[in-house]
Amino acid sequence: LEAVAEAIEADLTIGLRWRGPKLARLLDRRHAQLQDRVVRLLSDAGWEISVEESFNHFGERGSVDVLGWRSDCRALLIVEVKTELVDLQDTVRTLDMKARVVPIVLRRSGRWQPDAVASVLVLPAANVNRAAVARHAALLAAALPARSREVRRWIAAPSGPLRGIWFLPNTHRVSAMGSRECTQR
Repeated sequence: LEAVAEAIEADLTIGLRWRGPKLARLLDRRHAQLQDRVVRLLSDAGWEISVEESFNHFGERGSVDVLGWRSDCRALLIVEVKTELVDLQDTVRTLDMKARVVPIVLRRSGRWQPDAVASVLVLPAANVNRAAVARHAALLAAALPARSREVRRWIAAPSGPLRGIWFLPNTHRVSAMGSRECTQR
């Protein structure tokens, strides 16, 4: 089918249906479980959390899966949760837009005045996701250069900007994020 579509310069769209709405619920459940894990880890590390925070700024709109705030450090964490990398360009573009727009919206509202901002893509630590990141290493190194260890360090002691990918193991275990000290700038 792909060869025929390519030969006639047509777009091929294939839809998968599996027991009606059960597939959507299954995908949403995986996303919600990963999002819940992020919320628990960040809450345990002293972050104030907001989920599915919507925004609209001059036509750039959307919602943030997990938004974290540390008032003691004036640090803002913008988290995009994905169960798998499907559309890499859209994921990077969307996270970049959120990293630009959300701090502006929060400052204008007077809610939070961040000095340090991080934007992080959270993925399950599955081989398929690690392989996708490895396949697009140059692109992702430019867009989201930090990896899990650096992200965890920033979460424990936020300072300055950070853009990265945080792989979370597929467990529901909650571990401590370490110290809650802020690095002075």
